[in-house]
Amino acid sequence: MNDLFCKRAVSLNSTYFSTCISFCNYACIYVDIGYVSLSQVCGYLYACILSLYSFFLRHARSRNYVSESEVCKLESVPLDFGDYHPLKPITVTESKTKKMNRKGSTSSTSSSSSSSVMDPLSSVLDGTDPLSLFAAAADPVTTTATMDSTRKKRDKDDSSAVGSDFEPWSSKRGEILSRYTTTEKLSIVSGSFSRKATTTGSAVSEKVRTRLEELDDLEEGSQKELLNLTQQDYMNRIEELNQSLKDAWSSDQKVKALKIVIQCSKLLSDTTVIQFYPSKFVLITDILDTFGKLVYERILSMCVDSRVSLPDNFSPESVNDTAKETCLNWFFKIASIRELIPRFYVEAAILKCNKFLSKTGISECLPRLTSMIRGIGDPLVAVYARAYLCRVGSPIKYLFTATCFCLLFQQIHGDTVQNQLVVQCVEIPLYLTLYSPAIDWILQCIAYRAPEVLLTEMMERCRKLGNNALLLNSVMSAFRAEFIAARSMDFIGMIKECDESGFPKHLLFRSLGLNLALADPPENDRLQILNEAWKVITKLKNPQDYINCAEVWVEYTCRHFTNREINTVLADVIKHMTPDRAFEDAYPQLQSIIQKVITYIYDFSLLFSVEKFLPFLDMFQKESVRVEVCKCIMESFIKHQQESTKDPVILNALLHICKTMHDSVNALTLEDEKRMLAALINGFIKMVSFGRDFEQQLSFYVEARSMFCNLEPVLVQLIHSVNQLAMETRKVMKGNHSRKTAAFVRACVAFCFITIPSLSSIFTRLNLYLHSGQVALANQCLSQADAFFKAAVSLVPEVPKMISVDGKMRPSDAFLLEFLCNFFSTLLVVPDHPEQGVLFLVRGLLNVIQDYTWEDNSDDKVRIYTNVLHLLSAMTQEAYIYHVDKVDSNDTLYGGDSKFLTEINKLCETVIAQILDHLKTLGKEETLKRQSQLALYFFNTILAHGDLRNNKLNQLSVNLWNLAQKHGFADTKTMVKTLEYIKRRSKQPEMSHFTDLALRLPLQSRT
Repeated sequence: MNDLFCKRAVSLNSTYFSTCISFCNYACIYVDIGYVSLSQVCGYLYACILSLYSFFLRHARSRNYVSESEVCKLESVPLDFGDYHPLKPITVTESKTKKMNRKGSTSSTSSSSSSSVMDPLSSVLDGTDPLSLFAAAADPVTTTATMDSTRKKRDKDDSSAVGSDFEPWSSKRGEILSRYTTTEKLSIVSGSFSRKATTTGSAVSEKVRTRLEELDDLEEGSQKELLNLTQQDYMNRIEELNQSLKDAWSSDQKVKALKIVIQCSKLLSDTTVIQFYPSKFVLITDILDTFGKLVYERILSMCVDSRVSLPDNFSPESVNDTAKETCLNWFFKIASIRELIPRFYVEAAILKCNKFLSKTGISECLPRLTSMIRGIGDPLVAVYARAYLCRVGSPIKYLFTATCFCLLFQQIHGDTVQNQLVVQCVEIPLYLTLYSPAIDWILQCIAYRAPEVLLTEMMERCRKLGNNALLLNSVMSAFRAEFIAARSMDFIGMIKECDESGFPKHLLFRSLGLNLALADPPENDRLQILNEAWKVITKLKNPQDYINCAEVWVEYTCRHFTNREINTVLADVIKHMTPDRAFEDAYPQLQSIIQKVITYIYDFSLLFSVEKFLPFLDMFQKESVRVEVCKCIMESFIKHQQESTKDPVILNALLHICKTMHDSVNALTLEDEKRMLAALINGFIKMVSFGRDFEQQLSFYVEARSMFCNLEPVLVQLIHSVNQLAMETRKVMKGNHSRKTAAFVRACVAFCFITIPSLSSIFTRLNLYLHSGQVALANQCLSQADAFFKAAVSLVPEVPKMISVDGKMRPSDAFLLEFLCNFFSTLLVVPDHPEQGVLFLVRGLLNVIQDYTWEDNSDDKVRIYTNVLHLLSAMTQEAYIYHVDKVDSNDTLYGGDSKFLTEINKLCETVIAQILDHLKTLGKEETLKRQSQLALYFFNTILAHGDLRNNKLNQLSVNLWNLAQKHGFADTKTMVKTLEYIKRRSKQPEMSHFTDLALRLPLQSRT
């Protein structure tokens, strides 16, 4: 440490100095007259500059910072804005002159305003570019792009046939696939799709006959059945068929594509593994949708004429004959399919293509396809066929009467279905749940924006069917929540009358609860509704059934009741889920309950007053889930907590939650996760305030440091918070510390000094040492401030050459330069230690900078030295530009003592020698540009801080100016502006010597 703060001095030979000055005065003259070349003078010129450096800051310009600040202030000019506003759009007025005939020689002028200037070329071409049109005509890709954009727009319009409040089928797809699974083995029929070769000269009739034979082959046993497939194998095979369909279509094998679709459609008649049927329906209809889209786009592409596509609302009359013939050909092919189910599904898949043939084509086909469904014997297959028809037809216009439901439920309770369930060992409640996706979708289409009268009609039909639970559940799922909530007591009565052996009642209450979470029931009925529902829910023995239902009704309770009811519900959940650790299988539902509770109770003083809330959190035994719940709670706290808190209940609970998050961090934790956890904990720390009880605040920070030591951002936040606490203490005491507050501030400083070394990031440590030293200095803790600054100086040699910034390795020179500049600004006001010598901190920092290994192609070391000259120049002033209140800086301590100024001059000599040595090393051809830039940078430093009335210093600045321009690398604009600045300065009082300087600074061209 002592080596860092030793003194350095440079002695000069006065004789050599005077000789170099004489040489500088005549060197330029000899070059100008051609007596010697500039290259011969180069080496001696460096010697001249080196000899002049000791006169630089010994003759530093005295500064009057107050008057300079007044001069630099912008002149205030009153301005009448009127209607002008800088954010107001510019309005351009265009004047048009209409020439009259000769008889009326007067001319009329009309003015019009526009927000943009009109382009005369665009107006002549009517907005079109002829070159683009020619390119489009020559490039077939343009046609394809036009079709694609039209297709996307049309798809968007089709999806907007219903409003955004209509839940699309795509949102239900994932839930169905995850809900309806099986462990039984599946089978699938796979066909051999080999294309038969045809002769080139075959007639059209022969081609048609060949294609019909290919279709017949599919129905006559050219398939093989794959048995014993797992569910994943089955899904993979379906995906392979989907890809085969796309490949066949892209290779112009339309018949092969049709055969694939027919084969897939046949799979929908198979119910051997009945509990997997809803998922099978989703997978197969994806293929059908792909096929329907390909056919539609194929016909649409045939309607494009001269790169002009059909409008969105085209009529059949605008479709050409070729497209219509192709469309009819597809329908005829499908009509030849013998089996009912594949024929129905394939025709339904291309139902949209009827638009090319007739305006009423779709509405005419819907009743016929609906009648075809009546021929399907299996009620489960039939109801999903109706659901698919709802999807491909216009959902709002689809006609589906309640009579169909009556027939459906009669089939469900028939002997055929019952025998099938016995064979597959499927209970009737499980079987009825298989109908839910299809019936829910159908009723959603019927109920979409339907009047309230329709709900009343459906409720009456449910009663006539004996309050069929399956239908009642679908009605509650389909109609608007406001309609359901208004009739909550009626639905509860109907639920009570349902047969328990069929569809489970708790599922009906769950559906009712989902509606009540979206809409409010009548206020007088709310408590009765909760009591009736919870009577059924609390009697459920199966924990999974219980938690699925309770999860929904917790939100209803939070919306309409107080903490007392919420506490009762949470206690009941704990009672049901604790035995046999049932909560381990219900973490998603338990997380949902926590989320709903903190959504409606965002006052955390009320939240933690709920007695069973913390015991509820104890059920989250799995670490990953527990951490997610804790993150959710902390996010809610940071979002909703408006004022700082010191409530011990809140602090203890949240400290426990934050400790849980912190303890989850290990060696495998990702950096993003660490940042997120640290941000949440920091948000909590910032919201804790004990007011004027600063000692309690510091005790909290000490406890937090011991709890969160593994998260570096949290330690950084604690250091900043403690520094802020020290400054708040200073503010309260108005800078005049008592014995007690002085001891407290020293305790804060000690907290920071102990904590900073535990950080890993070196620049974080450097900046915190500097910041904490500034805080200590502001609180008159001078010895502590010196300790911080010494620690920062000692840490500089440890700065690596490369550091990680946002995951990328970057050179550290720029960051070190920024830090040192800030450090220099602080050192101006730091008083010298009486036992350490003059400017001991500056000397130590210079020694460290000198010994630091810089990059070979870096000039940051010289830039740092130049900034040191700025510091030393400020230190020679009689009064410094800024001070720390109640801290005497060196201008007060030394009072302009000559010995002090002599020491500064010695440091200046050392620094300038280093700068000029570096300039000399840049004399090689590849570094001349850097030399030019640094010479000009050094010139500007002399211009700003040196007293140029000294002839020798004046000559040094001229030589640096010439060196900057010598090899033509100087920026001409910069040099011109610099010279103009000097000329302007020469007109100011006491700056007349700048006039002579400007005359001695020539501007050289790059040539």
